[in-house]
Amino acid sequence: MPIADYVLLSYRSDLRLLIMRWTRVATSAEHRAGYREALRLAKPVQAGRWLIDLRSRGLADSTDLLWILHDFRAELQTALPAAVRRIAYFTTPYHAELLIPRLQELNTVAAADLEIRVFVEEASAYSWLTG
Repeated sequence: MPIADYVLLSYRSDLRLLIMRWTRVATSAEHRAGYREALRLAKPVQAGRWLIDLRSRGLADSTDLLWILHDFRAELQTALPAAVRRIAYFTTPYHAELLIPRLQELNTVAAADLEIRVFVEEASAYSWLTG
């Protein structure tokens, strides 16, 4: 379901998986609106496993990444209290090489409430999310 020209959202009920596909580079406001709209879609079904396709978008800047890791993480935990919360970032190999160390540096909160991993193959991301 397109909520705007910059992101497509869908829900796989068979896998209880939310899929967020960025279609272009997004502004900071669009970035946050996209995540909040995804959470609005996930909340009624308690979908805590998310595949986020960054291939067309690229990486968020440090401010927006910190927002995800701290502010949005708290929103996710409040909205989906009983769900297993996992985010699989599906991206290009180049961006994966940049994102993995950024996550290691900035993701200082315990992983018990939200697991985040980076993938360059969609099938591997699905396996991890549903495993």
